[in-house]
Amino acid sequence: MRTDETVPRGNPLGEYLRARREQLPPGLAGITSAGHRRVSGLRREEVALLAGVSTDYYTRLEQGRERNPSRQLLHAVARALQLDEDALAHLLHLTAPPGPRRRRRGPEQVSPALRQLLGSLATPGLVLGRSLDVLALNPCARALYAPFARTDNLLRMTFLDPAARSFHRDWDEAARASVATLRSAAGRDRDERGLIELVGELALKSDEFRVLWARHEVHGKSDGSKRFRHPQLGDLDLHYETFTVNSSPEQQLVVYQATPDTASAEGLALLRALAS
Repeated sequence: MRTDETVPRGNPLGEYLRARREQLPPGLAGITSAGHRRVSGLRREEVALLAGVSTDYYTRLEQGRERNPSRQLLHAVARALQLDEDALAHLLHLTAPPGPRRRRRGPEQVSPALRQLLGSLATPGLVLGRSLDVLALNPCARALYAPFARTDNLLRMTFLDPAARSFHRDWDEAARASVATLRSAAGRDRDERGLIELVGELALKSDEFRVLWARHEVHGKSDGSKRFRHPQLGDLDLHYETFTVNSSPEQQLVVYQATPDTASAEGLALLRALAS
């Protein structure tokens, strides 16, 4: 990908802004483009025009030389780049002043009450940590993810386990969504050691992860659909809901369900039998 500008290393805001403008076609932004363009996506001056700020100001912002942009300015830039709600939240996290330095965290623990709730579910359920580590699974979820050699982290499972390619019927979308969720977590907690180490490991071992990580796409994990192919049960179309754990806000409970009276609902019934 050719660009006409550089962003200094160690500048998460600049990296994010550049990645987002490079992926916004001029025509989609209402910019009429004539002749050859040396850059993909929008130029800095085009983002500045759309945001109603000077090119010099936007350049300082992207280069990390503007330290205290107003929320009004950030919202204007977000509109220019056509950022959705999750992407805007990520942008605001990147510009928030650093909080007090925290002590290194210990291993994440799932409370006994949450484990009891997880075990009572009749459908697959799991608890995820701040870096999408799988902290706990109920028997149905273990049976669902049986094709994987390890169920330790959703990103490692998706990019490093060969079983993922057949398990996810739309692997490309699953991979993209998982990276976008991790990128959102990275924006909230840029100094999290475990997350930094995970990104480094995946970037070293997976070309596909590196490409997706460089796109800086952001998406919070809330709800959606997954299309699986289980080696014993066949195709499963499941809907998931994500719940924040109030007693441990960095943890999330993910629960899968199937639409009643469908082949996938019958598959979940068989999954419960396998789990037992």
